[in-house]
Amino acid sequence: MIGLIEQSGGSKPETGYLGRMVRSVFEEGGYLQDKLGLAHRPEQAQMAEAVARSLEGDHPLLFEAGTGVGKSLAYLIPGIIHSIDSERPFVVSSHTISLQEQIRNKDLKICRQLFEAVPELGRYAKFRTAMLLGKGNYCCTTRLGNALKEAKSAQTEMFPAEERADLTRIATWSATSKNGLLQELAPAPHPDVWDAINADSSTCSRKNCDSSVCFYQRARKQLLSANCVIVNHSLLFSLINAGMGPEGEAKGVLLADDFVVLDEAHRVPAIATDHFGLHISSFAVDRALKRIYNPRANRGVLRKVGEKWDQDAVDNALDAAAEFFSYLGDTFLTKKSVQRIHEGGFCENLVSGPLKEVAERLAAIIQKIDDERLQDELRDHRRRILGYRDGINGFVEYAEEDHVQWLERGGKKGQIVTLRTAPLDVAPYLREALFSRGTAAIMTSATLSDGRTLEAFQQKTGAEVADAKMVYSPFNYEKNCRVYIASDAPQPEPGQGRLDLDYLANMISWCVRDEPGGSLVLFTSYFDLRKVAERCEGFLKKINRPLFAQGAGQARTELTRRFADAGNGVLFGTDSFWTGVDVPGPALSQVILARLPFENPGHPVSEARSEHIRARGGNPFAEMTVPDALVKFRQGIGRLIRRHEDTGRIVILDSRVLTKTYGPRFLDALPIKDYQRFDRENRAEVFAR
Repeated sequence: MIGLIEQSGGSKPETGYLGRMVRSVFEEGGYLQDKLGLAHRPEQAQMAEAVARSLEGDHPLLFEAGTGVGKSLAYLIPGIIHSIDSERPFVVSSHTISLQEQIRNKDLKICRQLFEAVPELGRYAKFRTAMLLGKGNYCCTTRLGNALKEAKSAQTEMFPAEERADLTRIATWSATSKNGLLQELAPAPHPDVWDAINADSSTCSRKNCDSSVCFYQRARKQLLSANCVIVNHSLLFSLINAGMGPEGEAKGVLLADDFVVLDEAHRVPAIATDHFGLHISSFAVDRALKRIYNPRANRGVLRKVGEKWDQDAVDNALDAAAEFFSYLGDTFLTKKSVQRIHEGGFCENLVSGPLKEVAERLAAIIQKIDDERLQDELRDHRRRILGYRDGINGFVEYAEEDHVQWLERGGKKGQIVTLRTAPLDVAPYLREALFSRGTAAIMTSATLSDGRTLEAFQQKTGAEVADAKMVYSPFNYEKNCRVYIASDAPQPEPGQGRLDLDYLANMISWCVRDEPGGSLVLFTSYFDLRKVAERCEGFLKKINRPLFAQGAGQARTELTRRFADAGNGVLFGTDSFWTGVDVPGPALSQVILARLPFENPGHPVSEARSEHIRARGGNPFAEMTVPDALVKFRQGIGRLIRRHEDTGRIVILDSRVLTKTYGPRFLDALPIKDYQRFDRENRAEVFAR
């Protein structure tokens, strides 16, 4: 199916210069096809023109572009042209590292090649780009120099021998490093050493640092002069939540007078929910205090400038924090790792007073000393401590009634207790942060809708004012894809876990044996994944199929790479593997869905949002659970066909899609309408057809 589906804002105003330029690039026989030999894609042209109208009118846009549309070029080319013509920054945000790398290493190069090949577009060929990373990712050469001086003068008091060796190694590395990024250091530095030298400090400023030497200040200078700034969603919302965007009525989302595109935007509601809430862990509070003064190691900034009573204040705060978080863990988290908090005053706030005392001691020291660099460092520590105090006070008092609150236990040994909050409805926050800023904010993904309409996504993100459009994938799914649905899958009801898992292991093993290429098996819980992996492991070894299971200690990207290299591997994944996995060719020729991807209704956020919907007379399952599951379902099955030449099959091992009233919604979301039912008795016959 091809063609533009107008869901709202269907009128097409006449476009100006940008629209005409975009049309000349993307139309049949246009510059992309004529100069670079790229295939004409009608859907890509439709998207590019919609983006151009959005940019020219500074109007928000939601655009669902099916896999294979080529959406990156459809927003990058109009965005770069508009940035240079309007002298405004163009911010591109994505979720996955793989897409960021694709944009930097492939798509932006195509843009430059195009502009260089077309005389009419030649002036755009010198566009400048920059990557925006958090300050803590950069080495600050000023702080590094100060740390080296302290290590030499104070010896073991400030930096033990092992850390001094790390400082020396980093100093050698920084002399030749191009970007000064933490990710470039191997092995990773000691956390205390990196804390002492990274750019996440007021010490690292234009006043103290030379941009020709300091890695962060150099990156910041490049950022301010860039036409196209690349960022990830997590950092984008961290900075917005920290008040880093333009102030007051000034236009722009992140930078003054910018315009933004958020790719992989189906992940935005969840990421924004996380960042517009509170996240304070016992580990973070303990670490923040010990950076000021660690009584056991007799080190920290107060080792140099604090008196005995200043150090004692930090020691008291450490004890109070340990007691406070231990009480929460022992009282609320002994039987389960997540516990929702329903009202304020549920515990005594043991830590507020001691943290306030530390902040007051720091303020007094700042007044007494003359060293501006040290004053800046102490102010950073004081702001951090006061932030934790205010956050804990608000949590204990349940200060934000429009948020849900809960406690979590985490860490490898379950030793970390975390206070969490999240907005019940993230739409007002996104509406204010993105769609009320007087600028074009564009969200795009292959899956924003539930397969029919973008209305649910518009409401969830506060994007009611945005134009909403959809184009289908240009891929020939009818020819290249087959869909099989198990009709005998046991319903996932309480008490039948063993039966379900045995069934899944049997069906997965059979489907994998029957498919020579690689198989991606998607689960909705780690427990099911682990237990089914245990059942399948021996059989897969017997048929020489390598098994790659999430949670076995390997990073997601490394696991996916090894699976792709294997060619006939079996990858078991949950949650994050439903999206972002891009393995073209036979290495991924089968996607198996062990369950429909309904979210856990018992999680505090889902539970509270369900209550919120019920309170206004709505149906949480119909309004929230099913639409969310449909988006994730479409993401999961979208892992199969990534290129025009890809072929394969989708296997759904959940019979609810055939028996429940909501089943037709999932059937409508399939890329083809012709599917085959099968069970354990007839599967050989059905798959052989």
